[in-house]
Amino acid sequence: MTVQELPYRLVATDLDGTLLTSTGTTVSDRTRAALAAATAAGAVHIVVTGRSAAWSRPIFDQIGYTGLAVCGQGAQVYDAGAHKLLTSMTLDRTLAATAIAKIEAELGPLAVAASQDGLEGAVLAMRSFRAVGDLPMVPVETFADLIVAPISKLYIQCPGYGDDELGEAAARLAGQLVGVTVAGPGIVELLPLGLSKATGLAIAARRLGLRAADTIAFGDMPNDLPMFHWAAYGVAMANAHTELLAVADEVTAGNDEDGVAVVLERLFG
Repeated sequence: MTVQELPYRLVATDLDGTLLTSTGTTVSDRTRAALAAATAAGAVHIVVTGRSAAWSRPIFDQIGYTGLAVCGQGAQVYDAGAHKLLTSMTLDRTLAATAIAKIEAELGPLAVAASQDGLEGAVLAMRSFRAVGDLPMVPVETFADLIVAPISKLYIQCPGYGDDELGEAAARLAGQLVGVTVAGPGIVELLPLGLSKATGLAIAARRLGLRAADTIAFGDMPNDLPMFHWAAYGVAMANAHTELLAVADEVTAGNDEDGVAVVLERLFG
């Protein structure tokens, strides 16, 4: 199979719930082999994740990923092999504070965390913010403490509101100031307006001389919707959110059943 004959020249995979098994730290042997076959044929694999580069780096090191990665919902393009941040976008902190105030005016007090900019950026969290899995967070007392340095995004929680309900309310109340996305269980994010996995992936693809028409994308959550709209072909995992299942070109097996491999084996042999 020549490069010209490849069904897709760019394979873009989400990380949690898609490429990784439910352990959150491993890629199955079958999926590794399928990705190796695709790249041996001439395709390029890019990880596209909501995790910041700082949160992604330990996972990349553990699974041996050394390619380009789109991190922070598109805010960062990261060279995992060189441990180098290539691009980074921040959330205007004045706009962020205004967005929080507008949401709280209707919904009541929010629990908020903030992802700091940069490769060493920590995630700061108000003490009322419920931890998500075992991801490391630094506790702070007030919202003002969250934005003392440049940030890439905010995470919000609100008592009595589910993820989808909170995301819809935040978009209605502050969508003219910030982007809003649901990235996983307990993870509703406020982003720079217009930022998405699609914008970050487009930047990374251009660096490689590739286009949307060359791309097959795999994902499982609403934050993957822009990437699916951008790519030529979108594959949702069986465990995906209903919003993503509704727009996917194909639904594969779940992340614990080698769903990425099932499709790649068919396409690349």
